[in-house]
Amino acid sequence: MKSRYLILFFLFGANYSYAQEPADALRYSFLTHDGGTARNQAIGGAGGALGGEFTSLFINPAGLGFYKTGDFAFTPSFSLQNSKSNYLGNPGKATNSSFSIGTSGFILASPSQGKSVRSVSVGFGINRAADFNNHIFYSGRNNSSSYSEKYLEQLHDDNVTNPNDAANNYPAGSSLAFNTYLIDTVRNADGSVGGYRTQANPSTGLNQQNMINTRGGITDAAIGVGVNLKDKWYFGGTLTFPFLVYHRDANYKESDASNNPNNNFNYFESNETLDTKGIGVNGKFGVIFKPVEDIRIGLTYHTPTAYQLTDTYNTEVITDLEGYGGAPIVKHQSSTDLNDGQLLETKYNMTTPGRLMLSGSFVFRETQNVQNQRGFISADVEYVNYKNASFHDVNNDANAKSYYSSLNSVISDIYKSAINARLGGELKFNTIMFRLGGAYYGNPYKDESSNLIKISGGLGYRNRGMFIDLTYVYSMHKDVNYPYLLQDKPNVPAYLKNNVGGIIATIGFKL
Repeated sequence: MKSRYLILFFLFGANYSYAQEPADALRYSFLTHDGGTARNQAIGGAGGALGGEFTSLFINPAGLGFYKTGDFAFTPSFSLQNSKSNYLGNPGKATNSSFSIGTSGFILASPSQGKSVRSVSVGFGINRAADFNNHIFYSGRNNSSSYSEKYLEQLHDDNVTNPNDAANNYPAGSSLAFNTYLIDTVRNADGSVGGYRTQANPSTGLNQQNMINTRGGITDAAIGVGVNLKDKWYFGGTLTFPFLVYHRDANYKESDASNNPNNNFNYFESNETLDTKGIGVNGKFGVIFKPVEDIRIGLTYHTPTAYQLTDTYNTEVITDLEGYGGAPIVKHQSSTDLNDGQLLETKYNMTTPGRLMLSGSFVFRETQNVQNQRGFISADVEYVNYKNASFHDVNNDANAKSYYSSLNSVISDIYKSAINARLGGELKFNTIMFRLGGAYYGNPYKDESSNLIKISGGLGYRNRGMFIDLTYVYSMHKDVNYPYLLQDKPNVPAYLKNNVGGIIATIGFKL
């Protein structure tokens, strides 16, 4: 773990109202949900060069140019998550389920515009670009460090020697621990404050557990246009407005593993609640070329997404120190106690990285009459540079600018570019279609290991202007989660394996 990773957490003491962290940048940029109709997800999401499919509106809008008639589509989905963890050699598991409405909307097509322009299509729709519904739980025994030590570092880095400052200036951090006696002063011989200490002693063993529940997602609302030139070149563009909603409840607990009733420490908890809401804007531009009748080649660029977001944040500390600090035995303080009863709030801008995608499709028995086509194979290769994600202040505040500049430096240090690949195909037997696909999303970290693999399959039915598609997607995601980060001690992650099974259905008809 690079030392600059920790800069953000050192600065947190001076900028307590800012809850943004590097993980936020990755969360809103690592778009592996794919979305799309059940048909597109069944082929691994590899629809960049295929065209003539509603998901083209959100992948490569040039594909809208293949439409000769209009479409309406509606896509509900259900997912079940099974999460496994390993923290300090101790295994854990958790489950979670969610329901959402995916790619839905309609396409309007106007064919036979002229000798060169064969058709123009316009699409309107929504798409689930990211799903934040997740449940993480892990626990283990730690003999080397304590979560409470990050409060000590916060005061040490700011050189806080006045106990009143320690009690009041950090309403989302050290003040809560100080006022509940989890951390206390160390006095010099002359009575002055020489430092701070924690009541949690790692040398005798600490039982640690962390539980994080998240929900929400990113829903794209888009309008796009596709143009068909001589059934050879297809061009398109989409204007997209992503609506972002993220909610996180985090509960961290640390308890005495020695069972000593007289060491002034039984347990403490840190509970955090974060709500993030906002809207963004981006553009998607693409081209598809048919060098010969059976082959389609696509090139797509998704611009960076510019978001304006608002965080509302609250945290609390609860301690049982076996009577240390006087009555009551169980002490509690929330950040609202130090902020006039109000939640902490921050408004800021965020930019996620752009995406460049090269795609290819081979269509068996490609003809103008799609009913005569017998299937296809399609592939996408996508490049994303996650280190380009960045945060920006909206109020021209000097402290905020400094904070976000340091945060962006950390993001640049810990993330890197990655290649994502998707492959899938379809076989058509009159009105019934069989589909298989898969996708691989590369590691976004410089110094950690993470990847996501998806395997999918599905069936489709098309007859007399109506279509019904059903797909199952199985995702396997390896990731890491740090319960806390310290400056001068090794930081131990929990290793996570999230397996998610999703059922997606699309119902639609020709307009």
